[in-house]
Amino acid sequence: MKAVRFAAYGGEDVLDVVEVPTPAPGPGEVLVAVKAAGINPGEAKIRAGLLHARWPATFPSGQGSDFAGVVTTAGPGVTAFPVGAEVIGYTDSRASHAQYVLAETGHLTSKPAGVPWEVAGALYVAGCTAYAAVRSVSLTPGDTVVVAGAAGGVGSIAVQLAGLAGAEVVGLAGAAHHDWLRSKGVRPVAYGDGVADRIRAVAPRPDAFIDTVGGDYVQLALDLGVSPDRVDTIVNFAAVQEHGVRAEGNAAGASAAVLAELASRVAAGELEVPIAASFPLEAVRDAYLLLAHGHTRGKIVLVP
Repeated sequence: MKAVRFAAYGGEDVLDVVEVPTPAPGPGEVLVAVKAAGINPGEAKIRAGLLHARWPATFPSGQGSDFAGVVTTAGPGVTAFPVGAEVIGYTDSRASHAQYVLAETGHLTSKPAGVPWEVAGALYVAGCTAYAAVRSVSLTPGDTVVVAGAAGGVGSIAVQLAGLAGAEVVGLAGAAHHDWLRSKGVRPVAYGDGVADRIRAVAPRPDAFIDTVGGDYVQLALDLGVSPDRVDTIVNFAAVQEHGVRAEGNAAGASAAVLAELASRVAAGELEVPIAASFPLEAVRDAYLLLAHGHTRGKIVLVP
């Protein structure tokens, strides 16, 4: 089978698509033919060596957590997901950027018929991260929450989940994404110089803040008067120690149950997962170059 590999830390140019043996599922596992697999900023940071102290790579390394596909082989004793089952799932083995991926049955949920493959394959990392971040800031109906990076992979889902929780949502994003945010009931605000005044003009004292970008956004939240226990960042981990804010992201939200809930919301038309672009597996370098460029709305997906 074909799979993405890199043999050393570096930029997009270290990524290759190579032939590797197709794995066989053991007890509690299935082999899934991948229909779509999302790519994520964390994977790019791991590949660049920026997270070596926390998540070191063993070379040659695969990559990818998100996937959706069709079960082709079930391991001994597996009955929950038979051959032919359409599934959404995740792997902790950095292996989903490939034609086939081994998956534990506890990391899978059935794909609803109304969920497109590209959306299903991009749902896990961004969706579970957004779910945890929104849950972390304890929104109740009538609260106002500011989301930094409101059009990104995580932010575009977080603003919708916050709205479903009954909150008024202010989304920080570039002007190109403002119409989309308005269509989701979000009040868009341009980021950049003067952003604090622009936020105050629409939300004089927000109740909560979700930071999907990093930089100075935690400090901005505190300057706006948001209590530290209602600020969640998925990027600025140093702020947890410095300011006592929260940092709940994918690790806090990762579960097949959360994935199933998100998929059901997509199928019901309550949640949109924007797909910025799709690339064949062989164009994995181009996919990550687009991710590095930024300013896209939603997710970038590989389609093996």
